[in-house]
Amino acid sequence: MEKKLKSSINLSTRQIAVVGMLSAISIFLGISGLGFIPIPPVKATIMHVPVIIGAIMEGPVVGGMIGLIFGIFSVINAFTNPTPISFVFVNPIVSVVPRVIIGIASYYCYSILSSKLGTLKIALAAVVGSLINTFGVLGLMYLIYVERYALVFNISVPAAKKAIMAVGLANGIPEAILSVLITVPVVMAVKKIKK
Repeated sequence: MEKKLKSSINLSTRQIAVVGMLSAISIFLGISGLGFIPIPPVKATIMHVPVIIGAIMEGPVVGGMIGLIFGIFSVINAFTNPTPISFVFVNPIVSVVPRVIIGIASYYCYSILSSKLGTLKIALAAVVGSLINTFGVLGLMYLIYVERYALVFNISVPAAKKAIMAVGLANGIPEAILSVLITVPVVMAVKKIKK
């Protein structure tokens, strides 16, 4: 049993390279600021897109690993570039767990859909991954830190709850659209190259 489990998580050289390359792209997007696209009145992030692409192309383990590195970067970034809400992102439950789930859920969404759907299944997987990023992080912020969030911004707890939900709605839709617009052509191009 142990031998079977061990062999099921072995990664090929290509998969390890994909994890490194897409993780580096995600981190570069965060460090450079290119991962945040201004769509007034919000800044939509695309830092989770490499996680989705890696998951669709190479499977849930690769997607989860890229998500793990993205999440660890979020924790480090919260310490090195503090903001008023950095306390949220130093908690790995908020900043790491949803990012790992992006890779796993995106892959399974993509793999269970019919191949007859073609590019639509890539788009749906991108939407699922993006929404997990937005609502996973903000949902955990809401559940764990709403009182502290209210204290930081000197607002009532009900106002803090509304503010977090508003951010989720304002960011969720543009981020999902951007994820589709980037993921679909990249995955299609890579699939053509692989043929």
